[in-house]
Amino acid sequence: MLSRLTRPQALAVCGLPVVALIATAAFAPLPFSLAQPGLTADVLGENKGTPVITVSGAPTRQTRGELRMVTIEATPPGARVTLGDVLDGWFATDRAVMPHDSVYPGGGSVKDIERHNTEEMERSQDDATAAALGYLHLSPKDVKVDLTLADVGGPSAGLLFTLGIIDKLDGDGSGGDLTGGRTIAGTGTIDPDGKVGAVGGVALKTQAARRDGATVFLVPKAECGDAKAELPKGLRLVPVTTLKSAVDALVALEKGKGEVPSC
Repeated sequence: MLSRLTRPQALAVCGLPVVALIATAAFAPLPFSLAQPGLTADVLGENKGTPVITVSGAPTRQTRGELRMVTIEATPPGARVTLGDVLDGWFATDRAVMPHDSVYPGGGSVKDIERHNTEEMERSQDDATAAALGYLHLSPKDVKVDLTLADVGGPSAGLLFTLGIIDKLDGDGSGGDLTGGRTIAGTGTIDPDGKVGAVGGVALKTQAARRDGATVFLVPKAECGDAKAELPKGLRLVPVTTLKSAVDALVALEKGKGEVPSC
């Protein structure tokens, strides 16, 4: 005959599977990535000794100020992220826990993901060129634009590439700079018609922007809430929906006239 367990003994026995489950969860890899503020780059300047924007077939102008595209740095595609890592990142203000598929939407192997990000960047550059030349009513048959930015993938620099091309070719349209001599940062995809799209990770990108001297941050309007969540002091958010709204806001900011939208 089996002896009867006391209540403490029964609880201990029943609790063993729970403890084992928690221990397993704590060390098992989870489908998340940890992200933090990444590098920024001035699209009006050089990156690793090479001009980011090179234009042929049309005169360019000397620019003042900076237009900084921003990135986030995430754990590598194959990195092991555990429950402990997730909990640490969840409560940190300079890190974020993001679904792995949102950071690496290409899926597959590391090479597949790298290929996907490169393709997204190249498509973004083509769209940025088309949007900028379309905005300036210039023909791509006459004006050629080369965009070079090493070690950066994905489409989120589209808006800043477009603004950089416009500033190089036309400035604010009346002899001034789009930047007004400021350090402007921002993020957002762009399509050939000039529509700005959301990108994700904006709370971390604002931190990278302020760290590298930006005082104004252009953000897709749909992501205002996320951008305000951990907004650094001294950084002004300007929501945009289209290329025209971005240019109009920068011109109004530069000249001190007109309405500059805010989140």
